[in-house]
Amino acid sequence: MDSIKKLVEIFRDFPTVGSRTAGRFVYYLLKLPKNKTDELINAILELKSKIRLCQQCFNPFEANGYPTSVNLCAICLDSRRDKNLLCIVEKETDLLSIESTGKYNGLYFILGGTVATMKKEDINNLRIEELKNRIKNNSFSEIIVALNPTPEGRATSVLVEQTIRETNQTSKITHLAKGIPVGGELEYADEETLESAFENRR
Repeated sequence: MDSIKKLVEIFRDFPTVGSRTAGRFVYYLLKLPKNKTDELINAILELKSKIRLCQQCFNPFEANGYPTSVNLCAICLDSRRDKNLLCIVEKETDLLSIESTGKYNGLYFILGGTVATMKKEDINNLRIEELKNRIKNNSFSEIIVALNPTPEGRATSVLVEQTIRETNQTSKITHLAKGIPVGGELEYADEETLESAFENRR
């Protein structure tokens, strides 16, 4: 495989990127001066070397300035956050979207995806065991299941709610209100819609 085809294949593996877009990326890179491609390469290398995953919520965070023994992100370390609230989201960009509203002050857990079916191989791709441990080791008064209102998101919500009830019988389980359109994604919702969905959760 030549260099162009190889890079197109790599870009095609990116979320929402098809063959045409992947090709545009490659030809854009070909036109860049060497100092710009070097800058991109170094940024990717830094990303892989400096970013850690939070051991509690799995949110990626910049490791600079943190001792190697610290494996918690700024949100989990923030003493001003409400430790009684846990919001379960599918992916990192959902967390960022919720944080941008400034209306939620609890903690998070990033599930790492959704399932289309209840097959064991699909479920194994999620952080279900890690979620169980997080719930067992903390006393949450409310757990918010903030998954996307897609068919996959709804199927995963059922699994998550079942996991919560099996692990902790005392936590109140809520879901975001229907301000998020069916089939939509939190990542693309505007701040007002997300605020409404949180304020009217039940």
